[in-house]
Amino acid sequence: MADEDDSQKTEDPTERKISKARQKGQVGTSQEVKSWAIMMASLLTLSIMSPWFMGGIKSYSAGFIENSHAIGTDTGSLQELLIDALLTMGFYLSPLFGALVIIAIASSIMQSGFLWAPDKIAPKMNKISVVSGFKRMFSVRALVEFVKGILKLGIVTLLMVAMAIPFLSDLEILPSFALPDLADRIYYLIIAISVGAIMVMTAIAVLDYVYQKMDHTKSLRMSRQEVKDEHKETEGDPQIKARIRKIRAERSQQRMMAAVPEADVVITNPTHYAIALEYKMDSMAAPKVLAKGVDHLAFRIREVATENDVPIVENAPLARALYSAVEIDEEIPVEHYKAVAEVIGYVMRLKGKIPNSEPEGTIQ
Repeated sequence: MADEDDSQKTEDPTERKISKARQKGQVGTSQEVKSWAIMMASLLTLSIMSPWFMGGIKSYSAGFIENSHAIGTDTGSLQELLIDALLTMGFYLSPLFGALVIIAIASSIMQSGFLWAPDKIAPKMNKISVVSGFKRMFSVRALVEFVKGILKLGIVTLLMVAMAIPFLSDLEILPSFALPDLADRIYYLIIAISVGAIMVMTAIAVLDYVYQKMDHTKSLRMSRQEVKDEHKETEGDPQIKARIRKIRAERSQQRMMAAVPEADVVITNPTHYAIALEYKMDSMAAPKVLAKGVDHLAFRIREVATENDVPIVENAPLARALYSAVEIDEEIPVEHYKAVAEVIGYVMRLKGKIPNSEPEGTIQ
């Protein structure tokens, strides 16, 4: 069943899936890159600090040898001597240890960025389960890591042997070398082996980094159904979204219809369009649209206007123009001022708010 499920996961992981995995501490990092960085840091630190390190060890050893006659042989004296030697070695090796810690952290951050995942270190029962432990030990990933470790060890060993072979001819004549020449010869051997090991480790680190990133992406692959389900979670179910839009539209219509009684005039088509306008001469710069609608909604606007004694004026061109140009709660644009002013004036004359200087009638 697991193989069947894996075979269905053909889609690349979404950003949401990658983000969730990252929150859980699941990122594609290569241990080989860390090993390579630590090895480089070790060699670089030793090459820089070796004069200081060797000078300190030499000075401590000289003092130890010069005062060897004063060293007690009892348990307490030997214990103090051991502690002092360890502290001295720790002091001189502390830059190396510090560099290794910094490089180990930096190599992880460079691969995956700064990551805080408490879930990764949280205690879980399956981590201490014997069955789960055996599954992890004999999983495909564990097998790949085991084979990779064997190959890496074999390649590095072969390289070291190959680099050391040219120096085997020196074994017969090494006893005749002066001490400085012998030290130089050993130094060159160490440098040659180190350079060869670095080259091999660099190639292994690059290949493993690419493999880990690809394997991590593969492990996060999703089936088409998972992609659809995630899309529904993030974007919402289309049916639910449609229902929400319908509810919002209904509520918006209810608010709009509740505002119709406050209108000063309703301009109609006469049957297809209806636009309810409000205009307060003392407080408004221009008339504002309170409600608008077509067909059934237009009929409802006219019906509510009639019930509340709101004047209804038929002006088909103006009704269509206002419906297309103005949204609810917006003021009418300047190009419609004159036509709307004629309608407002007509209504005010009907209500006796301005002198009736012109014959009454519907504005066409």
